[in-house]
Amino acid sequence: MGDSSLSAAPRRAVFLDRDGVINRALVRDGRPYPPAGLAELEILPDAPGALAELKKLGFLLLVITNQPDVARGAQSRATVEAIHAALGSALPLDDFFVCCHDDADGCDCRKPKPGLLLRAAARHGVQLTSSFLIGDRWRDIEAGQRAGCITLWIDRGYAEPGPSLPPAARVESLGEAAAWIIRRMGREREQEREIRS
Repeated sequence: MGDSSLSAAPRRAVFLDRDGVINRALVRDGRPYPPAGLAELEILPDAPGALAELKKLGFLLLVITNQPDVARGAQSRATVEAIHAALGSALPLDDFFVCCHDDADGCDCRKPKPGLLLRAAARHGVQLTSSFLIGDRWRDIEAGQRAGCITLWIDRGYAEPGPSLPPAARVESLGEAAAWIIRRMGREREQEREIRS
């Protein structure tokens, strides 16, 4: 991180939604909800290994999450920050970007708008078109597509519409999404070797 030659070059990231991707979402009536606090926070079993593998490939791991319960008065910012502190201490995550607004606020950061991704890319020098977004809801996938990312949809079978435009891959877990990215990176490196030879 401290090497200026590294920070000067465009970097690749994996943008990750939070609830339903990294930690278990609480599903009620077919819809996912965030944990109410640390007592309900459960990191999904495949998250540590999947994130470690992506980190080994040199990706920045950036969490991009809507938390509208703050605007709705159902959760405090302090609780959201405590959950992120717990996730950050347990997993190799580089940064968190949060929208605490609701739709009526008309912000530019609430997914499906790409504002959070654009801010994250600007802060970390990320090249969006060679980065990935992993999400479990249509809002995630649309935000990633608007930002120019390669999108992977974890289809949890929620009682809501899926993405309006197809993602690059439809998977069942973060582990499967990471494996897809790793395979793609392997193909890219093989193509680079062929070009050089």
